[in-house]
Amino acid sequence: MMNTKKTIPIFFSSDDNYLPFMAVAIRSLIDNASSEYAYCIHILNNGLNERRLAPILAMQSENVQIRPVDVTSVIAPIAERLNLRDYYTVSIYFRLFIASMFPQYHKAIYLDADIAINGDISKLYEIPLGNRILGVVSDDIIASHPDFRRYAEQGVGVTYRRYFNSGVLLMNLDAFRLCDIERKFVYLLQKYHFETVCPDQDYLNVLCRGKVLYLDKGWNKMSIDRDYDGVPSIVHYNMFYKPWQYRHICYQEYFWKYAERTSFYAELREMQKSFGIKGRMGHYFANRTLHKNALRIAAMPNNFQRVMRGVSPDPKHLYYDEVAYEA
Repeated sequence: MMNTKKTIPIFFSSDDNYLPFMAVAIRSLIDNASSEYAYCIHILNNGLNERRLAPILAMQSENVQIRPVDVTSVIAPIAERLNLRDYYTVSIYFRLFIASMFPQYHKAIYLDADIAINGDISKLYEIPLGNRILGVVSDDIIASHPDFRRYAEQGVGVTYRRYFNSGVLLMNLDAFRLCDIERKFVYLLQKYHFETVCPDQDYLNVLCRGKVLYLDKGWNKMSIDRDYDGVPSIVHYNMFYKPWQYRHICYQEYFWKYAERTSFYAELREMQKSFGIKGRMGHYFANRTLHKNALRIAAMPNNFQRVMRGVSPDPKHLYYDEVAYEA
């Protein structure tokens, strides 16, 4: 049946620590999937515990395939240059290599693991992108505080209202290849090694600036508030707004609805129960550091915004304005 239906390629990135949360995301995707499509879920990773992965693979159904893909060899040449700190792992960069790793696909969806899907993901996939590289949603967390707004505009060089979150991406892989985004990312990484607050996200905002389609907020509604009319199609439990850590998180009911239908439910409840004062204090200090870094990087002379203002550091014109782009 898989080869008789239109296939929607979907990508997640995960390490062992995020498998329980990804299980919830995949459960929610499958529960809302249309029988009219085939869904091929690729789990990008650099090594996963087979025992922990097994119950996720067991979720496969007649029209949903789940395929782990080890990308260790792809990321190895640049691994030492990647900007990692705090809770970030190398997996956040995997989305930048989807276009080259999967040349058979013209279009795809990338999803972070810390989400719950409340509708059929095919509706996102069928949104036309034209010649734009990505379909995105602006980042509510960046817009929520003046420190982060300053970072977006003075550190990255993107108006904060247009700075997008990379946790949900509708990807025009043909345009991604045509615009040579992967090569340009590697070029910037090796030449400048910019300090960042949101590593992969900042690079995508710079490299795809002016070539993205802004989608309805409901396709990536962050759990910082309930400022949305109706049920969001995708809830994103981003940053410190995790229902498996805190009680009374916005839209937590969707997470637990799908979590109950996974083999990780008891483990997730135990995570919430054991996340005490030590975890909260850790988040408090991490949040303070995040704000300090945002302001520090915004003032740096060698940040994205200052280095790349009007600069074309290679013959293919790496940087461009909000209207034109030379590939």
